[in-house]
Amino acid sequence: MIQKININKVFSNPVNPRLIREDKFKKLVNSIREFPEMLKLRPIIVNSEYGILGGNMRYKACLELGIKDIWIIKADDLTDEQMEQFVIKDNVSFGEWDWDILANGWESSELNEWGLAVWENKEENKNFEPFLSPAQVNNEVTAYDIEKANRDIGNNLQKGTEKKYIEVMCPECGYEFNVEKE
Repeated sequence: MIQKININKVFSNPVNPRLIREDKFKKLVNSIREFPEMLKLRPIIVNSEYGILGGNMRYKACLELGIKDIWIIKADDLTDEQMEQFVIKDNVSFGEWDWDILANGWESSELNEWGLAVWENKEENKNFEPFLSPAQVNNEVTAYDIEKANRDIGNNLQKGTEKKYIEVMCPECGYEFNVEKE
């Protein structure tokens, strides 16, 4: 059963194997600041002593924001083995993102702001800096490179095609895909 309790009644899991980098933690804090209702929709899971099984980072973000009361679900009917499993399984991501739907349905700047590290469109971000592989950093662009790029563009676009695409790469996994340019 979901309930709202004082945040001081809850404590972090001292052996929580998950961590969050500073930049992502700032995004989480900002996300909760902008959309605190989400905390009720995704409550923190605690054991019978109010130790956190799931939601340690949200708890830390709530502390950072000075939130006094948080939403929890008390999982006091689990065995010790089930609690250990929950700590891991709650943080395992089995699904994958459909990058084409994301790319064509949301602005990358919003997705990044919401904590999903994705590509950045040159048109969206005025501070855009193209990603260069180590080989590109140390080598000059040759006439052959320019010719090859032009040839590749010709192979990828049919003559008379009205739509134009921007090729982007996910910074997390390196998956390359095309985003329709409006």
